Amino acid sequence: MPHRMASHPTPMKCLRAARPLLRALLLLSLASACGPVDPPAKSREAAARTQALDALRSSPNGLAFNGLAFNGLAFNGLAFNGLAFNGLSSAEFSSWFQTAPELGDMVMKYLVQCAVPSGQTRSYTAPDTGITYTWTGNLGLAPGWSRGTAATLDEQQLISACLAAHTNKYGIHVPLSVLGPTTSGAPIPYSAEELASFPEKEGCFFGNLFTDEGVFVGNDGQPLHMTESSTRACALSSAPGRESQPCPPIVRVEPRCDRFCEKDATQTFYVRCTYEGISYRPLTTRISRDDIFVCGDGVCQDTESCGTGVTPNDCSDCGPCS
Repeated sequence: MPHRMASHPTPMKCLRAARPLLRALLLLSLASACGPVDPPAKSREAAARTQALDALRSSPNGLAFNGLAFNGLAFNGLAFNGLAFNGLSSAEFSSWFQTAPELGDMVMKYLVQCAVPSGQTRSYTAPDTGITYTWTGNLGLAPGWSRGTAATLDEQQLISACLAAHTNKYGIHVPLSVLGPTTSGAPIPYSAEELASFPEKEGCFFGNLFTDEGVFVGNDGQPLHMTESSTRACALSSAPGRESQPCPPIVRVEPRCDRFCEKDATQTFYVRCTYEGISYRPLTTRISRDDIFVCGDGVCQDTESCGTGVTPNDCSDCGPCS
């Protein structure tokens, strides 16, 4: 039930197991089972904490970046009609969805997961086929928009950041930790166990897909070494000379997030990014070290190609090219 997911029309070599996510959830369940105080109070507190963490936890991403480009969404219609059921029954939404139903289904899966609270769903029935599509909420980053009111500026920015953060160049599901402030300013709940399970600082995502401002990503950690690669290629920047803008319409800003963004008091995530004179609410991501691949480890990874060298696009791990 944790965060997002999605399949997409982009080719992929394999679906990687989400072992880091399972480890994180195991740690969380063990942590929530421990604690002092009287049983009734402890049980209520533990249950509430577990529910909050489960609802706003690390999220498998997989939104294809062509889906991100496609979402020029009924954003024109949905921005005002919202994600209440009447918004999804509008002629504008139907026209957008029917243009490419498979792609629309993928975009909506992530959109609803980002915007709508956990435990709620949104559905749409295609008038020409009678097929009903149902999408499940999770993060609840846009509570007002989810109820059918026009999206506020904060909601527009957080949904844009959320969609960008879940974009994957290879369409592969990779567990990640999503951190940042909600529209109320309160942080998305996280734990020490989550930070430990996802130790690699990845990036900051910000922008506004509801407008012509665009969407951006910056590096929060070190650039990938020339021997390294990751299916999180839309987020992780590479060493100099490697591809710098791999997932349009996401624009990579250089050199690092801290040039444009300010962190919260604990220095855990970014709370505000200012780019080209516009202030944005960002989201910050972290990943497991297991999701950074190294050419030379003897394993041909999803991001590596045949060759005799040590770089991902010429990697001896995958054998010589025939």
